[in-house]
Amino acid sequence: MAGRIVVGVDGSEHGAAALRFAAEEARIRGATLVAVHAWSFTPPVAVGAPDLMAVPAGNLAEELDADRAAAERLLAEAVESALGADPGVPVERVLIEDAAGDGLVTAAEGADLLVVGTRGRGSLAQALLGSVSDHVVRHAPCPVVIVRTP
Repeated sequence: MAGRIVVGVDGSEHGAAALRFAAEEARIRGATLVAVHAWSFTPPVAVGAPDLMAVPAGNLAEELDADRAAAERLLAEAVESALGADPGVPVERVLIEDAAGDGLVTAAEGADLLVVGTRGRGSLAQALLGSVSDHVVRHAPCPVVIVRTP
């Protein structure tokens, strides 16, 4: 049964556990693994005195390119680290400029499964910090697996 299994990649050990789970599931199903890293560019704060016009702190185009390149490296290194040079399944790497939860929900359109990792924080920390896994469970267009690591 061929299809697409989307997995969130963030460079953490929790993300690596989700990658390994998703790769094994893709292998069993004969599916393509779609490794997704969502990132967003935050421009630097403009500098200047309160009474003067603020000027950008640097070259925004170069900083955007540098951030994108760093996100591409993180995705490539996370996939290589978690799965090795030959993961045993076709892997498509997707970089999305968006918030993690929204980017994963978008990437999961038409997918058979969405896999994310979680630290398993308590409800207070989740309420204060938000939760990608909580967001995708509520909004994903396909079944979701949450791989919990201690």
